[in-house]
Amino acid sequence: MKSMLLPVLVIAAPAAAQTTPQAQITAAMNDSAAAWNRGDLKGFMALYAEDALFAAGDKLKRDSREIAAGYAPSFVSGGNKRGRLGFEMLAWRTLSPVHQLLVARYVLTPADGTAPQSGLTTLLFERRKAGWRIISDHSS
Repeated sequence: MKSMLLPVLVIAAPAAAQTTPQAQITAAMNDSAAAWNRGDLKGFMALYAEDALFAAGDKLKRDSREIAAGYAPSFVSGGNKRGRLGFEMLAWRTLSPVHQLLVARYVLTPADGTAPQSGLTTLLFERRKAGWRIISDHSS
């Protein structure tokens, strides 16, 4: 009897499943910053869960609508009045298979050439059906 070799079918996992949570979140953060830089509030806010908390200064916002309302005045067609946004990822902590903690530095570079503004942000992400979403943001 003659041996027959059958072709092997390889099924590739989706690209998102092939990368680490940190890589997925970093890509989403870069997408969010790009939306900020083009003046797209909806695109910027896409990373936030509807029930996200946001703490900055002495203010606490309790959902994505409140968070968006706070950011809305700086958004203009083609950009953001506060400057170009970028992030530097500083530290990660895996809390569970569906929770990641990120400490990052945000940098806002004004278009007028004045000195950039920066601060720290601590972001708690949760993996949901739609992907990784910020459920808590504390920025200083």
